[in-house]
Order: sequence, then C-alpha cells, then structure tokens
Amino acid sequence: MAETVNTNQFKNGMHIELDGDVWRIVDFQHVKPGKGGAFVRTKLKALDSGAVVDRTFRAGEKFSRVRTETKNMQYLYDTGDEVVFMDEDTYEQTSLPRGTVEDALAFMQPSSFVQMLLVNGAPSGVQLPASVELAVTETEPGVKGDTVSNVTKPATLETGAVVQVPLFVEPGERIKVDTRTGEYLARA
Repeated sequence: MAETVNTNQFKNGMHIELDGDVWRIVDFQHVKPGKGGAFVRTKLKALDSGAVVDRTFRAGEKFSRVRTETKNMQYLYDTGDEVVFMDEDTYEQTSLPRGTVEDALAFMQPSSFVQMLLVNGAPSGVQLPASVELAVTETEPGVKGDTVSNVTKPATLETGAVVQVPLFVEPGERIKVDTRTGEYLARA
C-alpha cells in the first residue's frame, strides 16, 4: 500500500503524486484566513516536464507520497543528447536526458561526484553539493581606479559557466561558486 501524506505533513523537496504525475514540492505555505477553512498554497515542479505550477489545496487533503532516494554517482561525460553517470559501488553506467540535468552541467566537471535522485527506483535528476571549486579560464583584467565597492566583472569557468566575480579575480585562479544561485562565494 502506498504511503499517504496530508497537507499538514508537506516539506520542501517532498515528492507527491498528483493527477497521475510525480511532483516535487518546491515551496508551500499554510494559510488560515479569518473566515472560511484553512488551505495550503504550494509551488510544484513536475519531474518529467520540469513545469512549475502554483496549486492551492484544502487543509488536510491527502496525496500519495512517492518514495525517493539518492545514490552517489560519478559524472562521466556528455554525449549532447544524454549525460552519462557511473555508480560508485557497482560501476554500472546510467544515462539521463540532457534536459533534466542542464542547469547542473554548468557546475559539473567530468569525474566529479554528484548525488543522483531516484524516484520509485528510476533516475530522475542530480543534486549538486552546495558549492563547488572551479578554475577561472577567462576574465578581463580589473582596471585600476575601479574601487567602488561591489564592482563585478564576468568570468568564464572551466566548465563554460559564466559568473560575476570581483575585480581582483584573475584567470587561472580557483574560486568557490554557490551551485544553487551561480554566485561567486570566495577564492578557493
């Protein structure tokens, strides 16, 4: 029997089944108006299409919870259509469509380790660490005299991602980047 959850048990990142599809709860808010019944506003992301929708549910409404787990995998290569990963333990290779991991590719180097998200035993995406260290391959030199605080310039990283960095960062340096926002954190 499938495990059910009601709206009082919602947590960010939880997966539920709705209208025959699997959805991840991105954000939710319990609302108790002065008049009428309580309800829950949610932002849901479809696992198969990536569509994000806002839905409102009555308080106490029940849904089937979808079993999720993570597995340590190594990123091997990108074929253009698919991205190939290898299980650390069994050396078994798994491919995901490029579209499902496109955002994460900007911060993944070949041979780097990620956590693959498995929904009902099937791979559905990857989770990166909160930050990664990458080398700056190209950036313009900082101009002497540009000393206004918080001045940034674009820098291209070894993975091809472009992030805004402070003026003092030079090509060849390693920097720490937040994988959730794509923002510069510090020199590595």
